[in-house]
Amino acid sequence: MVKGSNLPVPASAVRCVLRWSSGPGVPDVDASALLVDQRGKVRGDHDLIFYNQPGHPSGAVTHDGKQSSAVGFTDTLTVDLNRLEPDVDRVVIAASADGGSFGKVPGLSLTVADRSGTPIADFAITDASVETAFVFGELYRRGGGWKFRAVGQGYERGLGGLATDFGISVVDEPDPGPSNSGPTRRTPPTPTRAAPATPPKPKAGGALTPTHLPSGPPATPYVPAPPTRLPSGPPEPFTPLRPTPLPGVNPPRA
Repeated sequence: MVKGSNLPVPASAVRCVLRWSSGPGVPDVDASALLVDQRGKVRGDHDLIFYNQPGHPSGAVTHDGKQSSAVGFTDTLTVDLNRLEPDVDRVVIAASADGGSFGKVPGLSLTVADRSGTPIADFAITDASVETAFVFGELYRRGGGWKFRAVGQGYERGLGGLATDFGISVVDEPDPGPSNSGPTRRTPPTPTRAAPATPPKPKAGGALTPTHLPSGPPATPYVPAPPTRLPSGPPEPFTPLRPTPLPGVNPPRA
């Protein structure tokens, strides 16, 4: 197949096998699948299937893992088309490169075959350069059946950038660097949900934000003061004060 071409998928379940050649300095490659709806977005983090999330809850897509040989490696995904939920419009077959770009990965290709191993489609990637993630192709609904399209689109931001474009936020772990000893198991990027936005502070004159006081009893309990007792009996008669003349000051006139 060539980039942009498509063909019908006659099988009810397919195995998508990613192949590449081994050699000094060749980056490790990991296959992945994304289940997307008609908007072209995943419905949740569970719709990303990769090496540390190897199965979809529906059982429709599984990551079967890698195998090595004297000439190279394979990484396989199995898609049961009959078990895909009705709101899944496409299954995107992709991969990420660890320790280098896809331009350093020789013999890169994707084969779509039925369960018996009979090839349905074969698509080779020959124009990769600085990309660290790649969409090889997609299985998509058409006229009550399924078809496969050869896509061949690269991303320079790795699996994190690829997943973000399809609606998933991920936290990338530090790159452990290139490996010449074949595939390795790494801590995956973790799908995360965006934290809720902090509510803005009220403007002057607006509603006040309630203050949350510390819970529990107060440090010093409140003890009311005893009431003051007044003297008993009748009140003493009131005697008005008389002015006292001061020396050198004329007394007030009558």
